[in-house]
Amino acid sequence: MPPPATAQGTLGAAMLAELLHPGRDPDEGDEILARLLFSTHHTLPDPPVSAAARLSALPSGDAVDRVSRLPDALLRSIVSLLPVKDAARTAALSRCWRGVWRSAPLVLADADLSPAAPALSRVLEEHPGPFRCVHLTGSCTEESRHLLAPWLQLLAAKAVQELVLVNRRRPLDVVLPSTFLRTATLTRLYLSFWRFPNTAGLPPAVSFPNLRELGPYSVVVESRDLDFMLDRSPVLDTFYLEGNLFALPLRLVSQSFRCVQIIGSFLEEIFVVNAPLLERLINLEGWTGDNSCTKVKIGHAPKLQLLAYLQLDTRNHVLEIGNTIIKAGTRASPRTMVTSVTVLALEVRFGVRIDAKMIPSVLRCFPNVETLYIKVRPSFSFRVHLPIIIPYYPNSYQYS
Repeated sequence: MPPPATAQGTLGAAMLAELLHPGRDPDEGDEILARLLFSTHHTLPDPPVSAAARLSALPSGDAVDRVSRLPDALLRSIVSLLPVKDAARTAALSRCWRGVWRSAPLVLADADLSPAAPALSRVLEEHPGPFRCVHLTGSCTEESRHLLAPWLQLLAAKAVQELVLVNRRRPLDVVLPSTFLRTATLTRLYLSFWRFPNTAGLPPAVSFPNLRELGPYSVVVESRDLDFMLDRSPVLDTFYLEGNLFALPLRLVSQSFRCVQIIGSFLEEIFVVNAPLLERLINLEGWTGDNSCTKVKIGHAPKLQLLAYLQLDTRNHVLEIGNTIIKAGTRASPRTMVTSVTVLALEVRFGVRIDAKMIPSVLRCFPNVETLYIKVRPSFSFRVHLPIIIPYYPNSYQYS
């Protein structure tokens, strides 16, 4: 799983906006790109292998090769946990190991290959699959641009399950080949610095029946294409959106969502239409333009337990529950209450009177909150992030 949300998302979005700005000096752009890639590599999930793992078929002082006597299924599991070069070397251990590497569900990370592109092509062509996990975080460069589509075709044909794909060449909105849209075996998908392909005209049979995690990071995507991915993923459990630069509505209609995490993104609306299993909705470091507004609307989410961060900023943010826009002085009613929420986080400009007056109205909409977090925002043009944990007592409003 990716690490907890941090302020890196907003920084990444701002830097990406600068990088895409026309007329940007190439040297300065390269520096920004390096910082973005550094941030991304600390956010994306790590491949499920250990470079420090040691595999010994003959323990010291023991003449019996006990590891090689393990069942083939267990040997394949062991090999699948090794970096790809070490996994391939197991074929030299003994005769019974020769076929294990080729039959193991392989973990392939281009960081373990050198030179990356030629070695990657060779492994993808020679190994019959399936590929348990593939991380391409350094090989999608200008030099390998003609290889990406064939790589994705091979991965689709060889049943890749987890895929992390990072674009390292400028511009950072290169259109991702649509081949991956036909990879029905995917269970986890993370994309970074791409333009999402146009999904219009794709046949109804295109779907992701096994996809449980989706993470577009700094991906240029149209609303219809994002809706396409979400609609065609019937078991999607966790959705991460980070560094989105362009205003788009996010409509959550899913029978499977449990966690939605949005970091450093510009959304004109986050509408929980119908998400009966949704437990966590996190919108951290969200931002809007000077003349734009973000609406958070909560419809049907009966299991929602954690909601963060609601920005009580009357200039640029609106909270709507059911069909009622919550304002200072709004009276609570069954239609405006979300009784399932027990953990609530707010971001408030206490220096702006009308924003501060929103707090009692908002708290009355969440009558069963047990833990309340408040992030204090100054009314100046810059932000400081000072989280304050406040015990919340619904009846007496005691603060400490």
